Amino acid sequence: MKYKLLFISLSISAVLYSTHSQAAMRQYTATQDNSNWEVVKTTRLQCQLNHEVPYYGEAIFKASASKNKNLIFNLDMVVRPDNYAIAGLKAVPPTWRAGLPARDIANMKLLKKFDGELGNKTAWEMLSELEKGYYPTFYYQDWQNSADKIAVGISSVNFKQAYWAFLQCRDELLPYSFEDISFTVMNYQSNSSKLTKSSQQRLDKIAEYLKNDASIESISIDSYTDSYGGRWNNLDLSRKRAKAIKDYMVSLGVDEAKVQTTGLGEKRFVDNNDNILGRDKNRRLIIQIEKMQ
Repeated sequence: MKYKLLFISLSISAVLYSTHSQAAMRQYTATQDNSNWEVVKTTRLQCQLNHEVPYYGEAIFKASASKNKNLIFNLDMVVRPDNYAIAGLKAVPPTWRAGLPARDIANMKLLKKFDGELGNKTAWEMLSELEKGYYPTFYYQDWQNSADKIAVGISSVNFKQAYWAFLQCRDELLPYSFEDISFTVMNYQSNSSKLTKSSQQRLDKIAEYLKNDASIESISIDSYTDSYGGRWNNLDLSRKRAKAIKDYMVSLGVDEAKVQTTGLGEKRFVDNNDNILGRDKNRRLIIQIEKMQ
């Protein structure tokens, strides 16, 4: 009888301990029925793969136009941290593979009043775990209740089809960013209003970017010549060159009011006009682009 009472006592203690442990862990994860993934694409400048975590926020994988098209993962929290902490990230097997162990992926810094963010390498690793059916899950101490821990799981249900669409969207992003085209120096052929081949290629890149970015605020075009041909002729030539580039941009849909041109002729040489190489550098057109922040 003594052993029986002891066994019952231990069983009750185990149940109470289990109940207490479960109550101390608040979990947020989409269920089989409400797990949704969505690809958001508006232009060739950015793609997003979004997943809502019910009653918590949103998990976002984002790729932007650039040479490498790197990924950023963002954990968009409805209630942001009140202090600084660390969240552990694990790859958790789905319930039908519950016998398998969870695997540590990385740690994520929790910054006061900011969403969580992870870089390219970890973002790709999370996507690969989702593709295998695992749930990348964040664990951290609740900043509002010291007795609670938080678990935020990203469901792999309905993931694969959206992931494939996201990869295709990423593949179509421009292979350069705003920083790559925001300041450009182009050159002209001698005695001509025709751009050099490399400068024309550069202009085409700028044109393709402008067609995709509605946030451009202003474009400044400054045109210069070498010292050959006469000062007034060169001044007029520089103005015509600047206007020709402006007309080209406007034809692409850029608001004419946003484009300012200046023809400066022989002013502000950057090299000596006594040799061919110097004159090539002086026959230039500078494009500076600004966008809304």
